[in-house]
Amino acid sequence: MADGSSLYITTPIFYVNDVPHIGHAYTEVAADVLARWHRQAGDDTWMLTGTDEHGQKILRTATANGVTPKEWADKLVAEAWKPLLQTVDIANDDFIRTTDDRHEQNVQKFLQKLYDDGHIYTGEYEGYYCVGCEEYKQQSELVPGTGEYEGQLVCAIHSKPVELLHEKNYFFRMSAFADDLLALYEDRPDFVQPESARNEAVAFVKQGLADLSISRSTFDWGVKVPWDESHVVYVWFDALLNYITAVGYGQDDEEFARRWPAQHVIGKDILRFHAVIWPAMLLAAGLDVPKGVFGHGWLLVGGEKMSKSKLTGIAPEQITETFGSDAFRYYFLRAIAFGQDGSFSWEDLAARYQAELANGFGNLASRVVAMITRYRDGVVPAAGSLTEADLEIAAVERRATDASWAAIDRLAIHEAIGSAWELVDALNGYLTIEEPWTLAKDPAKADRLETVLATAYHGLGTLAVLLSPVLPKATEKLWTALGGPGTVQEQRIDRAHEWTVGERVTPLEALFPRVEVVE
Repeated sequence: MADGSSLYITTPIFYVNDVPHIGHAYTEVAADVLARWHRQAGDDTWMLTGTDEHGQKILRTATANGVTPKEWADKLVAEAWKPLLQTVDIANDDFIRTTDDRHEQNVQKFLQKLYDDGHIYTGEYEGYYCVGCEEYKQQSELVPGTGEYEGQLVCAIHSKPVELLHEKNYFFRMSAFADDLLALYEDRPDFVQPESARNEAVAFVKQGLADLSISRSTFDWGVKVPWDESHVVYVWFDALLNYITAVGYGQDDEEFARRWPAQHVIGKDILRFHAVIWPAMLLAAGLDVPKGVFGHGWLLVGGEKMSKSKLTGIAPEQITETFGSDAFRYYFLRAIAFGQDGSFSWEDLAARYQAELANGFGNLASRVVAMITRYRDGVVPAAGSLTEADLEIAAVERRATDASWAAIDRLAIHEAIGSAWELVDALNGYLTIEEPWTLAKDPAKADRLETVLATAYHGLGTLAVLLSPVLPKATEKLWTALGGPGTVQEQRIDRAHEWTVGERVTPLEALFPRVEVVE
């Protein structure tokens, strides 16, 4: 049962050098489902997403397109990144851009505090830099290039050559926080999830932390270092601070106290920044570390991580234009265990859409509403004496409600959906055994027919509430057809089985229409 506490949940802020693919949308949807679930349980919930707009890669991309970096960022945000939120039905509370004044000014305040407190010093650094990652790379993170890059060292992630840079920079004394970080991982085993991600963070810190170069002087697209405007803040140091600048750090102490700390949902490829560098920054500033960091797995296409640079990126609208946003949300969160890698295929998506959404849930909803309309003129019947089968459906409703909430509390989104789907299967099995269409032929069994229809109707309402964070459009249509009170989002999801029934049903269009998939 929810306790009315607060939850601040964030996605990474996404880099605007290119348009989004389904890997970005997957992260957005996962955070959105968690936020919706908590909102519907009465928790004080806030979801943040946004865009990362500084750094060398943005500067180079903008220059190559003949515009300023700000013009490039404005265009991508307006034409690609904000529309993504509508494409996959994200109900975020805030959208931050690192070019916002509220962000830039408070990044400088944070940096100045660390400088004043002795956590930043001047030094020189030489190393291999990947512009794609916006990160200095260790030798172990480089591989020999092939093809046109043969004879060069390339980034293992981007397969593009790295650059050998030598700069005089400002450094953050991150090495001083190694013991604190190890103690954090030990004291709070669930701080980094899943366990594989936690093990990676622990191993990285145990091998020895180097201090972090946090400024650049070879280009000027970024937040100015407040005490030395010949330097701009390293893009990752700048970007990570969005999680606190968005909720009042440096300007609204009350809002900051209300929202922070946050639960971060990220892709595992940026785990080190969030599980090592970010908490070290916060410890240095005397602030609370995040509530947690969850590094989900990669979406794989043809066995490779989704990537625009490798031409394996798939635009979200390629899926939603055929299957709809609900199916997108359901498929990626149901088919992939949250925290593990998952392979995408059009064949699997189409098969699950037909079997689980159209036939499993959609057909169940249509049958129940149609039978109440046909056999009782749309009046919601009242149950009479209950059999063991009826009582079992009520028990499944309670179990599904409790189990799905417990799974969300563990960030196991796939398990939460699976728990709700046990009710889908139970109701379909119940109708197959009880055969209300046969009961309707015998006037002597009218009472039994009403009990079966009332039982199925109630179970369907519970499903509408439980699945509303995942399938917001379909469950809104279903709730209207069921005649439930208010909106489905206003129903307490942690007490879904206690929903108040309506008086009449109204016609229900197909929730998941048949689709034609071009081979």
